[in-house]
Amino acid sequence: MKTLRRFLQKAAWSGLVTLCLTALLSTSSLAEPLNYRLKWLFNASVVGDIYADVHGYFTEAGLDITVKPGGPERDAIKELELGQASFGVASADQVIRALSKGAPVVVIAQIFQVNPLHWMYRTENMSITQLNDLKNKIIGVTFGGNDEIILRTLMAMGNISEEDATLFSVRYDYNPFYQRKVDLWPVYLNSQAVFLKKKMAENGEAVSFFNPADHGVQFVSNSVVTSRKMITEHPEVVNAFVTSLCKAWEAALTPDNMDKAIETLQQFDKDTALDVMTEQLEVTRRLIKPTPEMAIGTIDLKAWQQTAQIMADQKQTPSLISVTDAIIPLAK
Repeated sequence: MKTLRRFLQKAAWSGLVTLCLTALLSTSSLAEPLNYRLKWLFNASVVGDIYADVHGYFTEAGLDITVKPGGPERDAIKELELGQASFGVASADQVIRALSKGAPVVVIAQIFQVNPLHWMYRTENMSITQLNDLKNKIIGVTFGGNDEIILRTLMAMGNISEEDATLFSVRYDYNPFYQRKVDLWPVYLNSQAVFLKKKMAENGEAVSFFNPADHGVQFVSNSVVTSRKMITEHPEVVNAFVTSLCKAWEAALTPDNMDKAIETLQQFDKDTALDVMTEQLEVTRRLIKPTPEMAIGTIDLKAWQQTAQIMADQKQTPSLISVTDAIIPLAK
């Protein structure tokens, strides 16, 4: 009987040690420093990301996350592959191109439900309500950018050839649009569009925006990605990251938190005027949370599948890429 009691005591002690070690290892993996590479620079488009960092959402989840700005020279997917980042933000075309090359990237949340890419035009002499209205127009396009893919898809849908519309190469200089050399200019609705619209209004010019989604093109924009290795080996870390990130985005976009979100944003974006930043944040809310019941991070699989089809049709990938296996929505 004593022998049995000693055995049970040893077994209980061993189980306790194992439980403690498991908890310690789990906590350790959560607390390991990790990088999160954004796609854009710090502005209204990433307010939820910096809100999560500044207001302790990652820390409360037991995570040590460094949020790094993006930009033209940054590629989150490449950094995932090189082990320089554990999480990142990438547009759907970047993800699909990477998948076509065998990259083990997975999508764990979709930030923008509506693509912010629109085309701005003056309303005094035109109205773009149907694809046929694009004919005989000079349309700005970033050759090699996803706006070119979207525009060519729209033109194909509307049976519009390059003889019917002139494509104008867009740079960082807005003067061709100001000088009326171009009829439609590509802009991100929640960033450049806000201050450009304001500048045009100051000159007595009214503008409107052509939205590809209104004409059937659901081309997915920025989403949160990680590596298949990360989600396989550290699912608890990935879940904690997605949960805390989506909670922060929800808080940042809550109207009652507008002042707090603006204050947070101003710490990183010191050049944007307050009125412009406020409107940028309002527009961002509509793009990310188009309806009150929409859960932040919801992945629109049909839109992803359409984006993959568009990429194949436009010869951006060698064949149609299946995105289903790379879409892994997590419980938040």
